[in-house]
Amino acid sequence: MNNTVALITGASRGIGKAAAFALWREGCRVVLCCKSSVELQDALAADLNAQRPDSALSLQADITDSAQVERLFSRTEEVFGPPEILVNNAGVAQQKLFTDLTDEDWNRIFDVSVKGMFYCCRRAVPAMIRRKHGSIVNLSSMWGQVGASCEVHYSAAKGAVIAFTKALAQELGPSGIRVNCVAPGVIATEMNAALSPETMEALKEETPLGVIGTPEDAAESILFLASDRAAFITGQVLSPNGGMVL
Repeated sequence: MNNTVALITGASRGIGKAAAFALWREGCRVVLCCKSSVELQDALAADLNAQRPDSALSLQADITDSAQVERLFSRTEEVFGPPEILVNNAGVAQQKLFTDLTDEDWNRIFDVSVKGMFYCCRRAVPAMIRRKHGSIVNLSSMWGQVGASCEVHYSAAKGAVIAFTKALAQELGPSGIRVNCVAPGVIATEMNAALSPETMEALKEETPLGVIGTPEDAAESILFLASDRAAFITGQVLSPNGGMVL
């Protein structure tokens, strides 16, 4: 994967940060994108560049805005060239009773997880088609596979990510482009930090392997699907969840 250009959204922390490091470790030049935690992301890029010059680029963009996505990809192309790997990791979560959901709640979840993924894929795909090569990895959740109480909007959005992945994989397969999905289980990220220690312990006990996953666990799945080691895999969902969903 030496010098392969990989763009990762939501790359300032958690799974996105771990995925960016995993791809960088394999020789990729990584483009890190986030909306708000720019200082954290800049620090990560600086650290990576200190170890391997000109190997990381930190850019700010709100992926729910198509104009900002255009600027994100244009700047990437200016510095590194078109992305050969796209990891659509950016997402938000919320736990709320269905009867309490507002228009804003619903739209926020779908805008980041689905609309943002669509904008990034739409911008990345033409260059991949011209090269007859590319790999897209979209981030869903095990709740997109089976649904979760008090997370109807989140589950629906993550289910849409899976359906999007399967349909796009069929359409782009003849062009040599693979599209896959990672659907993590419970991962120790800031997104889950709002859960009480009691809730996290209960989730741990519900997991057959008896542990909570790490961002690195999810990142290894992303790395595998993005790499040529998965050259004959497309349209699939890989769920590192410790056995909670089988």
